[in-house]
Amino acid sequence: MKNILVMGAAGQIGSELVPAMRKIYGNSNVIASDIRTDVSEVLKEGPFEIVDCLDITKIKDVIAKYKIDTVYNLVALLSAVGEQNPQLSWKINIGGLMNLLELAHELKFALFTPSSIGAFGLSTPHDNTPQDTIQRPNSMYGVTKVSGELLCDYYHQKYGIDTRGVRYPGIISNVTPPGGGTTDYAVDIYYKAIQEKKFTCNLKPGTYLDMMYMPDCIRAGIEIMEADPSKLIHRNAFNVAAMSFEPEMIAAEIRKYIPEFVINYDIDEVRQAIAESWPNKMDDTCAHEEWGWKHEYDLPEMTEDMLNVLQEKLKI
Repeated sequence: MKNILVMGAAGQIGSELVPAMRKIYGNSNVIASDIRTDVSEVLKEGPFEIVDCLDITKIKDVIAKYKIDTVYNLVALLSAVGEQNPQLSWKINIGGLMNLLELAHELKFALFTPSSIGAFGLSTPHDNTPQDTIQRPNSMYGVTKVSGELLCDYYHQKYGIDTRGVRYPGIISNVTPPGGGTTDYAVDIYYKAIQEKKFTCNLKPGTYLDMMYMPDCIRAGIEIMEADPSKLIHRNAFNVAAMSFEPEMIAAEIRKYIPEFVINYDIDEVRQAIAESWPNKMDDTCAHEEWGWKHEYDLPEMTEDMLNVLQEKLKI
């Protein structure tokens, strides 16, 4: 990777991926882009462009302007938000991807497109979910992720495009708030623990979900694109895992630092139904074997770091 375009750079992942990659590849070699203009000053420390994923002409112009050889496609409407407007979810998630796949075919750049645990469904094995298994999601977000996986495979097999990706679990970050996903509670709980010493969870106790701390998320996105392509059997939608927990477990870890912390429940049935269709824990053996993936953060290490960072950030 020499000249990298990150689309959707103002989102939860992009806002931390861009600074991390600029430290590796150089400020001027990582171009951040988003449809939003109210982005953090960090993103503007290097090149920044306003780009709509549905405007193929503008995308092509930016790719030519910066001689882009790698694109990170982070544009998406997430699970809970996507259920409120399924048509828009399809338009953005798949329309934007198709634009990039067509341009990759024409201009020959590598393309990273993340998938998600949302690509699985109720009929998927929930424990140690295999790399290759049945995928029948019950959300439009999940439908777009399965479709995206298949499209990336198709364009690689038919046109030889260097498409790659991972299936992310829920991502937990202390920098940018999440944008409407089912796993958002696992970010919000830390803020509420510090600010209010209590939290109302919208998922039931006992609802296990795969989760990952942002530093591991960033490494996975970079390492898969740096991997030796001759060793990649799957290329797209690698399961990557780090930790699996349910709400009471994260509350117990928080109480080690904030003993008075209390968790209550007010169930969001839409999010609960989505969560119950997703894996408890994915098997990421293929990622280990094909490109050396290994997570660094578990729940205890993540909780200690989250609370330390947020206490400083919130000045509490």
